[in-house]
Amino acid sequence: MKIIVSRKGFDSGYGGFPSAILPDGRMVSFPIPEMNSNTKYADLKLDNDLSYFDLMQNLFGNEIKLERNGKVQLDQVGCHFDPDIDKQALPRKKNWRGILGQSGASQSHLVNQNIEVGDIFFFFGWFRKVDRVNGCYRYSQSDKHGRHIFHGYLEIGEILRLNSQDPHPWMQNHPHVTRRLSASANDTLYIATSYFSADNSLKGYGTFKFNDALVLTKDGLSRSRWNLPSFFKKSSISYHSEKSWKEGYFQSAAKGQEFVVNCTPKIRQWAIDLILHSICL
Repeated sequence: MKIIVSRKGFDSGYGGFPSAILPDGRMVSFPIPEMNSNTKYADLKLDNDLSYFDLMQNLFGNEIKLERNGKVQLDQVGCHFDPDIDKQALPRKKNWRGILGQSGASQSHLVNQNIEVGDIFFFFGWFRKVDRVNGCYRYSQSDKHGRHIFHGYLEIGEILRLNSQDPHPWMQNHPHVTRRLSASANDTLYIATSYFSADNSLKGYGTFKFNDALVLTKDGLSRSRWNLPSFFKKSSISYHSEKSWKEGYFQSAAKGQEFVVNCTPKIRQWAIDLILHSICL
């Protein structure tokens, strides 16, 4: 088994603000903006009374980064909702499961790393705690800079190549499917297992509820300096080398969205435990 540590959601270049850890521990990964998307931030629901758009406007107003050198109004842009692992966020068709789309250089990297059915994506991003003040959400002053934190997972049950295979009817609204006619040659969907192989009472995909075990960033350091367990040294991590292990921390690479880890028995058990103790039910 391999795990893929996958960078997703807003960062300093795209979006420009941290994603949110709500007071109840729910983690809300803000999907990057996409001009031609049919999915709007207001379409994504946290509950009946709160959308992603509402939360985002509370936290940082109406202007976000479209890309490193451009800005866009939040209410005038769609979003690339991917990975799509929160069943409650949108209306779902029968048989829906969690999905991740990948293409371009990132997909080529996954192919070169021999990613296959049974491997697990762990999604991480830049998060900051949020408080509720006078009925509005505000970034917490106790967490001023934010950290890299795992926010969800997807165990691969099926790999579908969009240039040679037809998508299932229930996934027609996924952004990689809606752009299919203009998709890149290696556009690929990773579709979750219906149930988690290590515990069939859980789905093969989902979001996490915050706990300290999900935090990658080492206390007191910049967010790209991670506190990985020492037993990761016994495995290879793509885009990294032995030199990534520094005095007291692991320096994560700025390059690449997907970091592939070949599992030792200890890493495999760590991955299973992280899911079992963190999934947002």
